[in-house]
Amino acid sequence: MVPGATPVYLEGPKSRSFEIGFLYRVISQFLMGFRKLHFLGPCITVFGSARFKENHTWYEAAKLFGSRIADLGFVTMTGGGPGIMEAANRGAFENKGMSVGCNIILPFEQQANPYLHVNLSFEHFFVRKVLLTKYSYAFIIMPGGFGTMDEFFETLTLVQTKTMTKFPIVLFGKDYYKGLWDYIDYMVDAGTISREDLKLVLLTDDIDEAMDHIKQFIGDNFTLKPRKRLWWLFEKK
Repeated sequence: MVPGATPVYLEGPKSRSFEIGFLYRVISQFLMGFRKLHFLGPCITVFGSARFKENHTWYEAAKLFGSRIADLGFVTMTGGGPGIMEAANRGAFENKGMSVGCNIILPFEQQANPYLHVNLSFEHFFVRKVLLTKYSYAFIIMPGGFGTMDEFFETLTLVQTKTMTKFPIVLFGKDYYKGLWDYIDYMVDAGTISREDLKLVLLTDDIDEAMDHIKQFIGDNFTLKPRKRLWWLFEKK
């Protein structure tokens, strides 16, 4: 995998040998991710912009979220990069919690942040998004850009359509997301989504409210069971 490699897999049909090679690389990335993350324990994923610096209010909020996730005994999972992702990983790391990053290989960003116990790098966004979702019991959506919106709406769509088991989604930052929330209300009025769909998301500025919401939902809806390692699959302790 080379940063900045030409994304030819979206340019229509290629040779059979290319398509088979592409399929092999995708499967190998999935397999690597499954083996690395299967025994880590339940995760809470934090999304947000890579562009916020250490002195920013939202960086501090994300850092506190990571610390609070560690207090719950959950793994903090992010996209592995700087900004909000670094802050959440750092909060968990400095509070003795498990910190995981699923990084994406891009030509202009992003280097993995230094607060990761487990760092995975992926060539394709769709592989990365599956793993960020597959092992999570809750999502916290901090202020962010196109990538954050993509992750938010895809996850929300999967929950809404019952493709994914319902779990808490927190949208953090009332002022930042006011315009978005107003437009979602407009979609309700236009009849393109249901008023009930709004209950799938908690919009808040309060970290305590967010964590209480996540803790109660998980406690009411999920039973956490340890996963047994199988020696014949070379699953080491």
